[in-house]
Parts: sequence; C-alpha cells; structure tokens
Amino acid sequence: MYEDLKGKVAMVTGGARGLGLQMATALASQGVDVALLDLLPQVSESATALAAEKGVRSIGLVTDVTSEDSLKSVTDTVVAELGTPSILVNAAGITIWGDSVDVSAAEWRKVLDVNLTGTFLTSQAFARAVFAAEGSGAIVNISSMSAIVVNIPQRQASYNVSKAGVDHLTRSLAVEWIGKGIRVNAISPGYFRSDMTKQFLETNEDLGKYWNSLVPAGRMGEPADLDGLVTFLASDVSKYIVGESVVIDGGYSIV
Repeated sequence: MYEDLKGKVAMVTGGARGLGLQMATALASQGVDVALLDLLPQVSESATALAAEKGVRSIGLVTDVTSEDSLKSVTDTVVAELGTPSILVNAAGITIWGDSVDVSAAEWRKVLDVNLTGTFLTSQAFARAVFAAEGSGAIVNISSMSAIVVNIPQRQASYNVSKAGVDHLTRSLAVEWIGKGIRVNAISPGYFRSDMTKQFLETNEDLGKYWNSLVPAGRMGEPADLDGLVTFLASDVSKYIVGESVVIDGGYSIV
C-alpha cells in the first residue's frame, strides 16, 4: 500500500474498459479517487462500478483526447467535482493494421492524433490544472514495446511511430516539467490481453499462439500485470525516476 496515494485524484484516459480501466482500478485500490475519461459512453457505468467496488469517488466523462475544448471541459469538471488532479494516466490508444503502401492518409493521421497528439493535449490540460493550483503530480504515459521494436507479422507502422513519439514526448515533458513539480514517465507494455488485441485474436487463434512463442515468459501479459508498475510510478516512492519508459513485455524485446 502506497500511503501517499490515498486521497489523491487521478485522471485516466481510455478508462472505460481494458487496460485503462485496469490501471484505474489499481489506483483506486490505493485509495485514489478516479476520473475515467473515454470516448465510449459506457465510461459512466465503469465509474459507477469502480466507486462501488473500491469505495472511492469516481466519475466517468465522455472525452475526445484529440480536442482541446473537450479536454478543457472535462478537466474543469474533474477539478470541480473531485479536486485538482495529481495523477494522470494516458492510456487512450488505437491501432490500425495494414501494409504501408495501402494505408490512407486519414488512417495514418487518426492513429497519430489519438496516440501521440492525444497524449500531449491531455498532459497539457492536466499540467495547466496542476500549475494553476500550485500543486505537483505524476504523469504515466502508456507507450509500447512497439516504440523500440517492429512487431511481426502484423503491419502497423503508424502505431509503432506514434509510440516512439510517446517515448520522446515523455522525455521532453519530463525535462521541461520536473522543475515545476510534475514527473513524467511511461510504461511500455508488450503483448497484453486487452480490448485492442482481442479484436485480432478472436479472428485469428494462431496469432496468439505465435505471439506467445516469441515471448520468453511463454505468455501474453494479463491486465493485472500492470498494477504494480502504474501505482509505483504514480507514487512518491518513485520520485527520482524521471523521463523513463519502462518496458514490461515478458522479455520479448530483449531476445
């Protein structure tokens, strides 16, 4: 239990389901009040269930992370209803598979807009709220091992590039904001069972077996495997860790 987390307020994008909701639940288990942000309308139901399960305050807000206006509005709501946030988890993300010769400009931009621009704009909105309150905080960006490796057999250049951008954005914001009281780090998951991967695994059983064969740990990550890392990076016990992207992939990227 990280005692310093109890009573703090977190914003978690991509929080309606999947890995985002899992990490929000991990924070709530430490006594953190959580605002779930997601484009999916079910985000309100997820927040209600989280509050009932963990005994914390939680609100669900429909949010477009690519829109400055949307982010300002929801951040103002978080401050008004829960208080100034001191934790941000940027978990919203998408992928589109396709050979690069066939990918449209619209598809390319969509992935970059959500994964990279969305991470920047949400971090910006969070930082403005923290600085206005003369507070401090921690940002945990969700990157990917795809920032440092090219996954096979799928083709996903836009996703790989977007996550490489998230890694360098993490370092850039970390250097810029550490002196102002905000630490910025990232988590880089490998192959995890999530709503993103499920859409492909349900139609291709052999793909999951192939991915498992590439991982020294012999399996894909489970959502709960992220719990310890996200709470650690959000807590003051990691206060001297700045601008890092911590890979958690069962050894995939080292072989």
